[in-house]
Amino acid sequence: MKEVKSIHVGAYGFIIKNDEVALIKKARGGYTGLLDIPGGGIEHNETPVEGLKRELLEEAEVTVINQELLTVTSRTFKWQMTKNIVESLHHIGILYKVEVKEDKVKEDPDGIDSNGCNYYKIKDLSKKELTPFTIEGLELLGYSLKD
Repeated sequence: MKEVKSIHVGAYGFIIKNDEVALIKKARGGYTGLLDIPGGGIEHNETPVEGLKRELLEEAEVTVINQELLTVTSRTFKWQMTKNIVESLHHIGILYKVEVKEDKVKEDPDGIDSNGCNYYKIKDLSKKELTPFTIEGLELLGYSLKD
């Protein structure tokens, strides 16, 4: 079994309205099937805020009108990338709390990373269905999650 090491730097946004948070269902990667905050990789020559705005437009079809830096965090984990390759991923996340112009989010899959975006009642979420960055950010924002 071959192991590859990689680093991924992304910007992610917490969209919270009426104690509900907009989350995508991951379609690929090490967190497939889990609920995650919208966002993703920062492209070459893009600032974190530019990447945040582009990613939220792509994944949730929302326009960011205000953003507040919540934290910068990281996780390293391994996952089965292919039959013969395990990826050791150092995932660095720049997490923001954002305000968006729209009331609704794109519910359709984006064909790449998201199986759709929806609002979820935070009080009903459990840690086992969320990505680590989602858990960390919601707890920093003062929310308690079920185990």
